[in-house]
Amino acid sequence: MDNLRLKKRSLSQEDLFNFSELFKLMKPRVMSLVIFTCAVGLLTAPNLVSTKEAIIGILLVSLGAGAAGALNMWYESDLDALMSRTCLRPIPSGKINRNQALIFGITLSIISVIALDYFTNRISAAILLLTILFYVFVYTIWLKRRTPQNIVIGGGSRSIPSSDWMDYCNWVLIS
Repeated sequence: MDNLRLKKRSLSQEDLFNFSELFKLMKPRVMSLVIFTCAVGLLTAPNLVSTKEAIIGILLVSLGAGAAGALNMWYESDLDALMSRTCLRPIPSGKINRNQALIFGITLSIISVIALDYFTNRISAAILLLTILFYVFVYTIWLKRRTPQNIVIGGGSRSIPSSDWMDYCNWVLIS
């Protein structure tokens, strides 16, 4: 009887709060930078991209960035618990457990890459997948705990002149 009641219950405030904590795992401030960069790239593109395609592309790339952020927080939850700047994040504060964060990050990664492939093209999806994998495995797991140069090495992709990089991203999104 109790199981039946649990299945039929509607969303409670606790569930909505959990959605809020899952959203925090996605590092929304970092996502805002991704959204801004994508928007500027699309606005300065030599080819015209429809508004619908631009919005879909930006949302899916942002979702991929959020997935990488969630996976980063999953991996770094032990260190986050020790630092005053990060101790109130969802995992160290106990609002989300590590398994939920891992499943959430992997699910968002898969959805964002497959959807970007479907709605734009395979090259864009491959670049998004490569970006997520680079952020998680190279930056988060390999570099971040081993060298203070992690930001310099991890940010190597930003060394390409921004206008050329945006033109390339737009070419990929349009192709």
